[in-house]
Amino acid sequence: MAQWIQTALALIYPPRCLGCGELTESDFGLCGACWRETPFIGGTVCESCGVPVIGAIDRFRIECDDCLKAPPPWQAGRAALLYDGKARSLILALKHGDRPELSRPAARWMAQTGHELLRPGMVIAPVPLHWSRLLKRRYNQSALLAQDLGRETGLQCVPDLLFRKRRTPVLDGKTAQERRKVLEGAICIHPRRGQYLQGRNILLVDDVMTSGATLAACTRACQAAGANHIFVLALARVAKDA
Repeated sequence: MAQWIQTALALIYPPRCLGCGELTESDFGLCGACWRETPFIGGTVCESCGVPVIGAIDRFRIECDDCLKAPPPWQAGRAALLYDGKARSLILALKHGDRPELSRPAARWMAQTGHELLRPGMVIAPVPLHWSRLLKRRYNQSALLAQDLGRETGLQCVPDLLFRKRRTPVLDGKTAQERRKVLEGAICIHPRRGQYLQGRNILLVDDVMTSGATLAACTRACQAAGANHIFVLALARVAKDA
């Protein structure tokens, strides 16, 4: 009976591409054309921020120029996509286009990309939205990604581990020093969630990593509350050559 129902549903609602809506072979997938236009990150990457770098993997830690000049406060980071092409349109649809169903396949991509970061007993936490932005969007896209990532990996997700005490302005066009000043003290640990941090490894999740300033603020808040190692995982990474 269950198989008959699934067959009937497939006939009525056939699987369609997440990017363009064309028919596909499976649910929550991309057609061939959209897959080719989606810039998945592979090969050698910076171990701190996940951006692609030139060179081969060796026994030494590999980092991009930006992370060498200004090392981020977290242990290691990865991203599944470059914020360009079809990836950009998918993320904007998730973020502003009322397409929360995109978080499920996106979390699957993130789990594959970030498997080296995962640790037993790790806690997953999203980058928080200020309540005023949450009210406008109706959901936090980073929280959706974190929750679906928890289901993919079997790790515990605490969606409200962090919160924003105040609404911060858009960081575009600001220097690294200006970004840090804007975010200083803006992100804190939820007063009732501190027990999830003591001595635990934390995986911070965001939809897009640009300069990493917001993830750095989240990292410092977790460290101050007694967390062990902090790792970051983004759906997409903004790269200079993108």
